[in-house]
Amino acid sequence: MGKSVVVISSSYRKGGNSETLANEFARGAKEAGNDVEIIYLRDINLNFCRGCLACQKTLKCIINDDIENIIDKVKDAEVLCFATPIYYYAISGQLKTFLDRMNPIFAIGHNFEDIYLMTSANDSNQEAMETAIKDIQGWIDCFDGVGLKGVVRGNGT
Repeated sequence: MGKSVVVISSSYRKGGNSETLANEFARGAKEAGNDVEIIYLRDINLNFCRGCLACQKTLKCIINDDIENIIDKVKDAEVLCFATPIYYYAISGQLKTFLDRMNPIFAIGHNFEDIYLMTSANDSNQEAMETAIKDIQGWIDCFDGVGLKGVVRGNGT
């Protein structure tokens, strides 16, 4: 039996390079027998985290948008894959906002252990992705037993 995989595509550009990477990751995961869902951030109503930390007491975010349904999918997944275009040598703002909104998971708990990162940038230098990798690693480091298992760098796209 396969694993539960959630892919988060953070590009607002439909059919863009990072979305193509997300879709190919999902295709490969499905072909390997996993249960895969792709969440396109452009299709959800996603507001900024207020930093109120009410979610740590209530186990859910107080902001009324689409994130409540997505938190359960993310926390229950065994594998997460984040796909992002590189903007100014970092993850997209959409992905950063999404990661901030995952704050309830700290109180609820999670199943995921394996994280993958798919990146695309116009810059042909491999180092263009280093800050994005650190951004994701910073989020991962907040969870026990979770690791960055792989990174795809789509440079010069």
